[in-house]
Amino acid sequence: MWADTPRISVRHRARLAHEKCDVAVIGAGISGALAALKLAEDGHDVVVVDRRAPCRGSTLASTAMIQFELDTTLSDLADRIGAPAAERAYLRSFRALDTLESLIRRLDLGCGWKRRKALYLAGDQHGFRALRSEVAYRAKIGLPSEYLDSGALAEAFGIDRTGAILSEGAAEVNPVQLAAGCLREAQRRGARIYAPHDVKRVDPHRKGVRLETAEGIVIAARRAVFATGYEVIDGMPRNRFEIISTWALATNPQPADALWPERCLIWEASDPYLYMRTTHDNRILAGGEDSRLNDADRRDAAISNKAARLLEKIAALLPGRRLEIDYAWAGAFADSPTGLPLLSPVPDLKNCFAVLGCGGNGITFSVIAAEIVAAWVDGRRDPDADLFR
Repeated sequence: MWADTPRISVRHRARLAHEKCDVAVIGAGISGALAALKLAEDGHDVVVVDRRAPCRGSTLASTAMIQFELDTTLSDLADRIGAPAAERAYLRSFRALDTLESLIRRLDLGCGWKRRKALYLAGDQHGFRALRSEVAYRAKIGLPSEYLDSGALAEAFGIDRTGAILSEGAAEVNPVQLAAGCLREAQRRGARIYAPHDVKRVDPHRKGVRLETAEGIVIAARRAVFATGYEVIDGMPRNRFEIISTWALATNPQPADALWPERCLIWEASDPYLYMRTTHDNRILAGGEDSRLNDADRRDAAISNKAARLLEKIAALLPGRRLEIDYAWAGAFADSPTGLPLLSPVPDLKNCFAVLGCGGNGITFSVIAAEIVAAWVDGRRDPDADLFR
């Protein structure tokens, strides 16, 4: 769907000669775009390289539900990594939305940014009692959420579930317009973007890193940031997350009164879970039916059946709408044991940093990644860097 929207092209150079820079960013999706912009704004000389045209990797498949809430609840995350670390992770994620909104408004990026609430429905993984406890825990650390019992949920949203959490601190965006806008702003600050060029070899040394493309062209950089999504090159950590397939659809435009109150993001505490949002032209954008299938051809072959199943789930949750599928596609995301991404220097590759496995909160985590990367490049310590190692 995003491929049919305007302002998603980014000028880039097809011809790459030997380059020298402060920081090379490998990957021109949303993670690479935010990192490149932050680094360029900080005064670094930046080169961005991608094996595809900019913004044409997994960013193109994103449903772009921007939330502070992780796929792992605060309560479950506290059980896994300890309460202090879990609370810092949630609070950092919450602040990331304000950071992103400030960036979009400061640079006047036309990317369909809209603040929304998020509605998290009880499901087969967490029932109403667990959600009620989750709200109480969030309240202790100042996160804006309220519990809705079944009656309040039915009255406010017409949805039949045993309970739900209604949260502030969410948003929707066009992810490709956002990534393209960030890359264009980085270019205005001197960044050079090259595509398609595939980095095949990484040779770190004491003063920097030497990157070699498939054509044998060399980029000499002081630091290298690998924001390659789920296409992990040799030397990057591969065992920290599992690749999960997901499917998505966009319906035909709906009458405004056929959409739900406040047009909040909707997702559920189930496995696999359905997730939904609206678009600027009143479509319902939904995804789910997640599977550990990770063969790209089989994933694409399943689009029709998975989209039909998603439409059935939407109709069951929101009956009475006349829904048709206008767009359907498949994508991939990373599933880690904690729901947190890997944002870390690479132990075996000096002067290299990995931005990998950003999971269901990809854009939110990409904002955090840009801040942690900027601190690393400058030799500073980000106070939450330890959470994402």
